Order: sequence, then C-alpha cells, then structure tokens
Amino acid sequence: MSDLSVCRMASARVPVEQGEFQLHLYRNNLDGLDHLAFVLGDLQGQPGVLTRIHSECFTGDVLGSLRCDCGPQLHESLAMIARRGTGVVVYMRQEGRGIGLLEKLRAYNLQDEGFDTVDANLRLGHPADARDYSTAALILQHLGVTSVDLITNNPDKIESMQQLGVKVAQRIPLVVEVNPESRDYIQTKISRMQHLGPG
Repeated sequence: MSDLSVCRMASARVPVEQGEFQLHLYRNNLDGLDHLAFVLGDLQGQPGVLTRIHSECFTGDVLGSLRCDCGPQLHESLAMIARRGTGVVVYMRQEGRGIGLLEKLRAYNLQDEGFDTVDANLRLGHPADARDYSTAALILQHLGVTSVDLITNNPDKIESMQQLGVKVAQRIPLVVEVNPESRDYIQTKISRMQHLGPG
C-alpha cells in the first residue's frame, strides 16, 4: 500500500432516494482511475463507522440487471447508512470482480452455456476474484475512518481490510431479495467463494 496514493479531486452534495450524501471523487495516482465515497454525516474519528466497500457493476448498478445482486446491495447499503445517520459507501472501479466489463460480458456468455461465475472467470484466464482493496483503505484513511462496521457477506473482504490496517469492529450482514435469474449466482458465491449468509 505504500506505493499507492489517492487524491480527492472534487466533492459535491448529492441527494439520492435514501438521503442526502456528500459525494467525494478520489483519483488513484497509479492507474488514474476515479473512485467514489458516498458520505453521510461526520466520520472523523468515529468508532465502528457503517461502511460498504462496493465494487462497480455497470450491469447491476446502472441497468438493473437481474443476473446479480449488486444493484440491490448498493441501494440497501445506502438505506442502512441513512437509517443509522452516518456512514460511507466506497464505490470502487472494479467491474466484474476486477476483470473489466468486456471480460465480464464474455463470462456471462459462458454462464449461459452452463459454467458458474467462478468457472467462467477461470476459463477466461482470470482469477475467481481479482479485486484489490488498497485504494478503499486509503480513501477511508483520508476520511478519518479507522474502525468500521463492514456491510458485507464476503469474508475475504473483511480479511483484506484488516490486513490493510482498517479495523473491522463487526460484520453487518447484507440481505437482499433473490430472484430466479440471480439464484445460481448467489448460491455459487456461498458454495464456492465462502460468502456468508444473513445470520
């Protein structure tokens, strides 16, 4: 993480369905990618800041694709933060678990042929999950967040954030509705990627 740095480029008030957030845009100096932090309230020095590290999903977040649970997870996380009154969603530019939109669409085609989401990525020559959370940790550091209540079902994300120096005070389960299109995808995350259930 020592070779990375992020710079806050701009901030603006953004009212959304769940509440009024402050949107901060950060740029990673190594790859030039822009990442976002949706902030509600004063986070500086607060213990157990309610936090979601959300990786970009154009198909789910923007188009409302039913193939995954990404869009509902993003909206539910914002709602959870709004209910608590403070928190942050760090929105990472890591489309398709880090493989990019082009390869994600190719993986979709393989899934339609019967491969699950893990095997589709592997068949394309990618790891099952290529995401990196170093930039997210730096953004949280810049926001003055050192301890989080992490909204996630992914134990690897918890371990990664702790290794990057962010104390995870507790895991907050993220429960969204399952539909017929997303059922196999979610089951694969549980059975092959050790994602946790709502309990």
